[in-house]
Amino acid sequence: MNRFIASIVLLFLCAPAMAATLKIATVTPEGTQWMKDMRAGAKEIAERTEGRVKIKYYGGGVKGDDAKVLGQIRIRQLQGGAFTPSALSSQYSGLNLYGMPLVFDSEDEVAYVRSRMDQKISEGLESAGFVNFGFATSGFANIMSSTPVDSLDDLKGKRVWVPEGDSISYASMEALSLSPVTLPLTDVLTGLQTGLIDIVAIPPIVALIMQWHTKVKYITRLPLVYTYGFMAIDQKSFAKVSDADKAIVHEVMARMYMNFDKVNLVDNEGAYQALLNSGIQSVDIDKAEFQKVRNLLLASNLKLGAEGAFSLELYKEMLGYVDEYRQGQLQAGE
Repeated sequence: MNRFIASIVLLFLCAPAMAATLKIATVTPEGTQWMKDMRAGAKEIAERTEGRVKIKYYGGGVKGDDAKVLGQIRIRQLQGGAFTPSALSSQYSGLNLYGMPLVFDSEDEVAYVRSRMDQKISEGLESAGFVNFGFATSGFANIMSSTPVDSLDDLKGKRVWVPEGDSISYASMEALSLSPVTLPLTDVLTGLQTGLIDIVAIPPIVALIMQWHTKVKYITRLPLVYTYGFMAIDQKSFAKVSDADKAIVHEVMARMYMNFDKVNLVDNEGAYQALLNSGIQSVDIDKAEFQKVRNLLLASNLKLGAEGAFSLELYKEMLGYVDEYRQGQLQAGE
């Protein structure tokens, strides 16, 4: 009996450590710095785990839109994806909070709020069954259009792109008397080419990477919607990784997303200048018109929260931090 037990113990000690290949989809085009950084992170993880954890990225949207990626995650053909909030908001509505239209005035304001709420949002995503490594902004979405937009009247009746599954943006665009057109990210360029859509609201850096800027003529720069992305890996798939290797994956991924969060702001500003250099004209919206748009959208936000699109409690907490930041800025200016 002792020999039998000793044999079992020996087999256990000599058994290979748990290994896993994590297949992750993203719309990020091949050849971009984002994709190069992700592949560099995957290489570091493979080396530090001695090959026990391998990450295979499918870039350029080759695995389809968000709905298709989520479907493949459910049947374990994929283990994760790089997403925008609308993709997983049905699993956790708190992801919608930062992207509520015209809540914020500046990146500094958002940074103040995020330093107090990121952890809570991340925990909510994990409670929905996904491992998260942090969030990376791509800046504020600006209005890009084929005709100038400098007033609320300029928006009425225009066809605007809304991401698939993004009920918040759909309702918000309707509140501005726009005609929302739902399309997957991969079909937006064609939509602009064919005239199916007149307006996109997107950060300059994304417009450049996706080449949408080649089909618009004007950009109205206002902090319409704060945008961000994140990586989400199915918890059941990640559970196959040992605790020691999980720690390595978390360290590398968190560092990567923290870096994305910093450099994307700089890149977004450079992208805005690149848009102007390409011939796109900048359009200003006056303060009175801006306030009209903000009032409509803030009212729409509250209505959506009351209908259960997100937690009103968390939304009000976020607004409290916004007010706290603005009061601090006023006092500092006195």
